[in-house]
Amino acid sequence: MTCWETAFMPVYSSLTHALAEALVDVLWFIEGSEDEQMDSDDAVKVLEGVAHLAGQLSSDQRSELIDLLGTMAEVESDPARREFLEEFPEGFGLVADAV
Repeated sequence: MTCWETAFMPVYSSLTHALAEALVDVLWFIEGSEDEQMDSDDAVKVLEGVAHLAGQLSSDQRSELIDLLGTMAEVESDPARREFLEEFPEGFGLVADAV
């Protein structure tokens, strides 16, 4: 028997963490989708939209998200998803391109 309070305990430490997890889940799905699952033009629009939004974040917001993505990558057991998380900051414009 499950206690009601236990069943509804928050899984994430913050709203930011929960939303970052949801964003990563959606983008991970889109990145891995075949043409039969999602129109490739629509997928590109979504990915570009997220990259644009990420570019609009303040320095503090970018730092917070980068740190959170790093934490998520550390605990990720799927190597491919871990790599996606590690590459996310650069791939979605959270860090400046190295020159």
